[in-house]
Amino acid sequence: MDGIAWADLDAAEQRTLSMLRDGVPTELCDPVAVVTLQRIGFLIGRRLTPKAEKLFPASMMHELA
Repeated sequence: MDGIAWADLDAAEQRTLSMLRDGVPTELCDPVAVVTLQRIGFLIGRRLTPKAEKLFPASMMHELA
């Protein structure tokens, strides 16, 4: 994952990833967060990459701890 964890993302990026995972179109997400997530490889076009999907279980465990 290139060393990027859920906690490394800012609130807008976390919210955008969660929204995209829930099926919200990119047009309704924070445009700066979308561009950032594309640049770091978490989005290709309008879809989450497997690298991004791997963040979610880790983030859930982090929140429960």
